[in-house]
Amino acid sequence: MKTLFKKNEFGPKKKKSLSLPESFLDAKTMAGIAIFASASLFAQEKTVSDTTKTRNLDEVLVSAVRVTAQTPVTFSNISKKELESRNLGQDIPALLNYLPSVVVTSDAGNGIGYSAISVRGSDSRRVNVTLNGIPYNDSESQGTFWVNMPDFTSSVQNIQLQRGVGTSTNGAGAFGASLNLLTDSYATEANGEISNSFGSFNSRKHTLKFSSGLIKDHFELAGRVSNIKSDGYIDRASSDLKSYFFQGTYVGNSTLIKALVFGGKEKTYQAWNGLEDPEKLKNDRTYNTAGEYVDDNGVTRFYDNETDNYDQDHYQLHWNERFSDNWSTNLAFHYTKGKGYYENYKKKQDLSEYGIEPQIIDGVEIKKSDLIRRKWLDNDFYGTTFSANYKKEKIDFILGGGWNKYEGSHFGNVLWTRSVILPEYDFKYYDDFSTKTDFNVFAKINYRLNENWSLFGDLQYRNVGYKANGADTGLVDDNFNFFNPKAGITYLVNDENNIYFSYARANREPNRSDYESGNPKPEKLNDFELGWRYSSPKTKINVNGYYMRYKDQLVLTGALNDVGAPIRQNSGESYRLGLEIDATLFIAEKWIFRPNLTISTNKNEDFVFQRDGILEKLGNTDIAFSPNVIFGNAITFLPVKNMQVSLLTKFVGDQYMGNIDSKASKLKSYAVNDLNISYEIKTNTVFKSIIFSGLVNNIFDYEYESNGYFYTYDDDYSNPGTIKTIEGAGYFPQAGINFLAGMTLKF
Repeated sequence: MKTLFKKNEFGPKKKKSLSLPESFLDAKTMAGIAIFASASLFAQEKTVSDTTKTRNLDEVLVSAVRVTAQTPVTFSNISKKELESRNLGQDIPALLNYLPSVVVTSDAGNGIGYSAISVRGSDSRRVNVTLNGIPYNDSESQGTFWVNMPDFTSSVQNIQLQRGVGTSTNGAGAFGASLNLLTDSYATEANGEISNSFGSFNSRKHTLKFSSGLIKDHFELAGRVSNIKSDGYIDRASSDLKSYFFQGTYVGNSTLIKALVFGGKEKTYQAWNGLEDPEKLKNDRTYNTAGEYVDDNGVTRFYDNETDNYDQDHYQLHWNERFSDNWSTNLAFHYTKGKGYYENYKKKQDLSEYGIEPQIIDGVEIKKSDLIRRKWLDNDFYGTTFSANYKKEKIDFILGGGWNKYEGSHFGNVLWTRSVILPEYDFKYYDDFSTKTDFNVFAKINYRLNENWSLFGDLQYRNVGYKANGADTGLVDDNFNFFNPKAGITYLVNDENNIYFSYARANREPNRSDYESGNPKPEKLNDFELGWRYSSPKTKINVNGYYMRYKDQLVLTGALNDVGAPIRQNSGESYRLGLEIDATLFIAEKWIFRPNLTISTNKNEDFVFQRDGILEKLGNTDIAFSPNVIFGNAITFLPVKNMQVSLLTKFVGDQYMGNIDSKASKLKSYAVNDLNISYEIKTNTVFKSIIFSGLVNNIFDYEYESNGYFYTYDDDYSNPGTIKTIEGAGYFPQAGINFLAGMTLKF
C-alpha cells in the first residue's frame, strides 16, 4: 500500500544511433531477442503522417523525461515485445530482474504480490518512477508499490531505466535510477486479446484486452481487465489482485489527446515479517509468523484476516500538439485516489498506547491485552506536468516541469480486544493528516557542436513543502529548495563508437518514516559517469563507470519499524564507485547472448556506532544492501521461426544488511537460472495468432534469500550496570523451482 503500509521493502551522423540495424528487425529475430537486457530496442509503434513527415506522437508523452544514445546518460530500453513472453502474472520488478545493476525481491517468494527493486544498491525509494511522465512514487514514503497496479505490464508499450541521477524528471529526485513507463499506443485497426496463465502455488492470471481501432481515422477506445491470484510460496502469502486500464484517444495530423483511467484493487495476506529462526530457515522455509497468536487453550493459531487491502485509481489527461516540424508541446493533468488499510492481530499490547484506560476485571487491573487493529490511509494526489520541445538540426531543447499536491489522512481503529471492553465500537486511537506539495521546472539542451562533439545541459529547480502532525512523526512543517544542475559531453568517434562523460547534482527530501526516527537532513549527491558505447550489426557493447558521492545519505539501517517499513539514518559522507558492462552479441543466425556485469564498492566513511554502550569509530563500512557484484545473462536460441528459448541467469554477490559490517547481518550470495520458452502460431482463422509461453523459475531448485533485515538493541537488564548490544537478523526466502505457463489469443 502506501506510507504506513509497507516497506521494502530497490544529419548523416544520426546513423550512429545505437538502435539495432534494420537487417535484424525481421520477425524471426525480434521474436528471439532475449528478455531483459540493456540497450534494447523499442518496439515499432503506429505513426501519424502529415504533409512534411511521419512521427510517433505517443513518444512525446515521455520525451521530456527520456534520453537517447546521444545523451551522456547510461540507460536500458525494454520493448513490449521483450516483455510479452514473461508476462505471466509476476510483478514488474520480476520482469526487470535481468537488467544491469538491478536486484529484485518478493515478500511472497514467487514474484506475485509485494515486490521491490533496487538499482546500484539504492532501494526502491530512490528509484524515481513515472507513468507517461506522471510521478508514481508515493509522496510520503517515496516508495513504489507495484502490487497496486497488477498486470500493468499488459498495458505498457515500453520502459526506459536510467541508472544514476539520470536526466531531470517529475516527482521525487532519483538517487539510484529513474524508471519511466509509456503505456500502450493507439491501434489503427480493431483488435482483441485473451490471455490466461497458470502455475505453481495455485497462481493464475486472466487478461482481456480490446481496441476499437481508429474510428473515422481519429478516435480509438481501448481497454483491459485483469485478475491475478496466487497462494504464494510463503505460507498464507496469498494475493487477490484485480486491475483495469481504459483509454480514449483522439489523433489528428498534429494533435494527440489521450484520456486514461486505470487502477487496481489488492488484497494480500501479510508476509513482510521474514523469518528469524535459523532452524525454521533451514527446515521450514515457508513459515510465516504474520498473524500468529496463542488461543485460550494454549494452541498456536494464525489470524485469518492478517491482510493488506488497498484500492488505487488513476486518471490522466494528455494533450500533445505539434505546431511545426520543430515545435511540440505536451500538457497533462492527473489525479490519483488511494484508500485502504491493513489489519493485524497484536499480542500483549500496552493499552495506554492505544488511548484505552486500564480496567479492573475480577479484581485484577488489566494494562495489556491482545487486540486486533486496522491502520488506514485515505489519500489524494493531483497536479499537472508540462513540456515544450524544440528540435532543429543541431539543437534539441526541452522546457518542462510540474506541480503536484498530496493529501493524506492516516487513522487507526481497534476492532477487538481479548481482555478489556473497548470505549466504543471500532475505537479510533489516532487520526492525523499530512500534505506535500512538489513544484519543479527544468530546461534541457542537447547541442551538436560538429560531426563529432555534442554537449548536454540540464538545469532543474525543485521546491518541496511537507506538513504532518502525527504522533509518530511529531509536528513537521518543512520546506526545501533544491537546485539540480547536470552537464555532459558526447564524442562520436566513428559510426560504431561514442564516448560520453556527465556530471549530475541531486538533492532529496526525507520521507515520512525518516521523521518518525528523528530529525533527518535532506540528502545530497554528486554523480559522475564515464561511458563508451559500441554498435555494429552483430555486436552492441556498453561500458559505464560511475562515482556517486553522497552527503547525509539516508542509508538503510537494516531494521524495520512496527509496520515493516525500513528505518534509515543519515550517514554523513559516503560513496558508490562502480563499473557496468553489458552487451548484445549475435552469434550466428540462431543464437543471441546478452550478458551484463556490475562490479562496485559502496562505502560509508568514518562510520560511528554505539556498541555495548561505547561509541566506536568503525572507519569505512559497507553500505547496507549494496552487493559488490551483480551479474546477469540471457542466452537465446531460435530453433524455428517464431520460437525462442531463453536461459536467464542472475547472480547477486554477498551483501550486508546493516552498516556495521557485522557477520550477523550478512546476506549470502545467490545465483538463479530461469528458462523461458515462447512460440507463436500465425493463423488465418478467427485468431491472428496464438502464443504459447512458459517460464520455469529457479530451474536448479536453489535455496536462497533475496532480502532481509538486521537489528540491534541494548540489553541492560540481565546484568545490572552493564550494557550488551544484541544483534539479530531475519530473511525472506524465495521459491525453489516453480513454473508459469500461458496462452494468448490475438484477434
